This record gives sequence, C-alpha cells and structure tokens, in this order.
Amino acid sequence: MRTLIHNITTLAGIGQGGMEVRRGKEMSVVDCLHDAWLLLKDDKIEDFGTGDPMEKYAVGCAPKSLRVFDAGGGTLLPSFCDSHTHLVYADSRHGEFVDKIRGLSYEEIARRGGGILNSADRLHDLSEKQLFEQAMQRVNEIISKGTGAVEIKSGYGLNTEDELKMLRVIRRIKENSPLIVRSTFLGAHAVSREYAGRQGEYVDMLIRETIPEVGRQGLADFIDVFCDRGFFTPEETARLLEAGAKWGMRPKIHGQELADSGGVDVAVRHHALSVDHLESMTDRDIKLLEENPETIPTALPGTSFFLNMPFAPARRMIEAGLPVAIASDYNPGSTPSGDMKFCLSLACIKMRLLPEEALNATTINSAAAMGVSDIVGSIAKGKTANFFITQPIPDLSFIPYAYTTPIVKQIWLNGLPFE
Repeated sequence: MRTLIHNITTLAGIGQGGMEVRRGKEMSVVDCLHDAWLLLKDDKIEDFGTGDPMEKYAVGCAPKSLRVFDAGGGTLLPSFCDSHTHLVYADSRHGEFVDKIRGLSYEEIARRGGGILNSADRLHDLSEKQLFEQAMQRVNEIISKGTGAVEIKSGYGLNTEDELKMLRVIRRIKENSPLIVRSTFLGAHAVSREYAGRQGEYVDMLIRETIPEVGRQGLADFIDVFCDRGFFTPEETARLLEAGAKWGMRPKIHGQELADSGGVDVAVRHHALSVDHLESMTDRDIKLLEENPETIPTALPGTSFFLNMPFAPARRMIEAGLPVAIASDYNPGSTPSGDMKFCLSLACIKMRLLPEEALNATTINSAAAMGVSDIVGSIAKGKTANFFITQPIPDLSFIPYAYTTPIVKQIWLNGLPFE
C-alpha cells in the first residue's frame, strides 16, 4: 500500500539514509524542503519532493492503491528518538518531590533509603502484568508528544528475579507498541538493600548470576552502569561492562552526573555507544570524546531542570566537534517527564543550542545514541516512516520557543497514523 501526504509547508530533517550522526558544526543544519510531499510504501519512506505530486503519483493509480492525506499546511518532522529512559517503574515518587523542595539533595534522599531503593521496593510488590499496564500508559503518553523510538532501562529490580521481570516488560512493550524499542540492563543502578554495605559482593552477584541469565534469555541490547560518586566505581563498572560484552550487550554509561568520577574514561575504554548525563563533565572528558568518536555524549536537560543541577556543557561539546544527543531520562525520581519537545526547548534555553542543533540532538543523534539511526531519526528513503505533523507554525524555531504549546497535530508510526 502506498500513502501520499501532501500540502506540507516544510518537510524537515531530511537525511541521507544509512547509519547517520551529525557532529559539531553539522548540527546547525536541518535540511528542509518547502511546499513538499512525502510518499510511503507500506511502513517505509519511498520518496519525497516539492510541488504538486498528484500528477506524478495519483494519475493512473487504481482508486484503492494510493491513500492520500492532506498535511493541512503543517511541518513534517522525523519522530523524536529518546535514547535514555527508565519508564518501566512502579508508581510515582512524588513524596520525594516535597523533600527536594525542602532542600534535600538527590544523594541525601538516597542515603535515607529513598530514591532508587524506594522504587525497587515498590516494583518488587507489583506483578509483571501491573508493571506492564503502568508502563504502557507512559508509552502512549510519549507517543502523543512525538516520540517514535525509545530506549528503556531496567534498574529498579536490583535482584535477578526483579531485573528479569523488568526486562520482560520491556520486551512486551516492544511487542505491543508501535514504538521502536531498545532495552538496557541496568542492574548496577544502585546496591540493593540485601547487599547494603557489601557493594563488591553485589557486583560479584550481578556478574556471576544476573548478567548470564539476561544474556541467555536475550533480554537486553545494552548494559549500563551508574558510574558516579556514591554509586559504582570505574573499576567495578569495567568488570560489569566486560561481563555484559560476553553476552553481546554493548555499553551505555551513566557518567559524570554528580561528580568528576571517571565515567567518560571507562566509557571510551570499553567502546560505549553513549555516555549520558555529563553535568560534571570536564575539558579532559571533551578531549577524550574527541579522540573516541564512536561514543556519543548524551545530555539530559530534564534532570538538570528538575533537580536544580548544572546543565551539561553541550555548547562546548558542539564547538569541539562532538555529536551531542539529547534524551529525556524519564524516571520517577529525577525526571518524571518524557516530553522530548520540552527537552528540546531546555537545550535551547539552558544549554544555548540553536533550534537546528537541538532538533538534530533529539532526532538523528539520539537515534545514533541508541543504535537505530539507520532506520529512524531523519526523513530518508528506505527508513521507517516514523514522523509527526505539526499545526501550521512560522518556522522551526517556533518549536522550542513555544515551549508549552501543543503543536503536534498527527503522529505517524510504521507508515500508519497513530490514533
């Protein structure tokens, strides 16, 4: 089945196909066509161009062989790709929100038994069915805001049984949602209550028991470790990454969020696909990433906004020629939002990215940071037809400027409108 979408004022985010990423100055360019149309064949992008496509594609077609949709003068953009989320969790942690208002830091809340351990306690008590139903509400929420591909981490189980439960829920999301989904094992998110004061033993257990079982069941594309002050050391992180690699899980690192803790060093040494957070990033880290271009620095501005933390130095990274990605970090404690449009606005307002840079960071570069930029993240022939159409807008800068305005008019995933 072919589908023709016409009356597109601006077709934005045009790419070349293949595994794409935009670095440094390239990020300031968003290729566009005006007065455009887009042709789909089944779930893929077949062609696009300017002017009136009816004569070329409608004439001579059987009445039912071509579906025609009017974009209503809106802008068509590739779906957002969210390369860092924790959206499978049990209930909210709004009580901790009040603690933050009273002045407690993220680390102080964790030391009091809140934070990640609080989520682990709640997740343990939920059935897999309940966990899946809660997560699907969040999945449908992020789709409605323009996201078409998402990475989802475990990490609120903190024992083998509950980590596997989380990863099975992620697999069910992949099977039951039109989103492109990638899964990440994050058993080293924190040390479980059972192993309190015995962090080394907990790491040994993950390596001996949990990682092999995740690998045998084929439940994770990536392995992640929270390598930061008060969590896991670079040495522990390296051991975990090496264990995951034996089962085909490529590294993605939480690093340099709370302190200069060696997260970028261990990420580049182990050929991580991305190193995420970077609020405490140093000039040395930037130099390391310049020398190791396969690791994509990923900033999470929603976390900085919600926790009143410094923002990652994305402007400096771009000026150094790096391919910055932006993701949401959707989770119940530090970023209870998966709104990528808001993250795009924060990237402009707080990180001083140009609108074009922020658009590339939330689409093609975030797709690259989860290993899917060959199939989504730009408008290119042969890529999966995941995109959204906006209400009529003046130009691309209106998207981050109108930071609470709901501009998404229609969502398309896998070549079909999402209702």
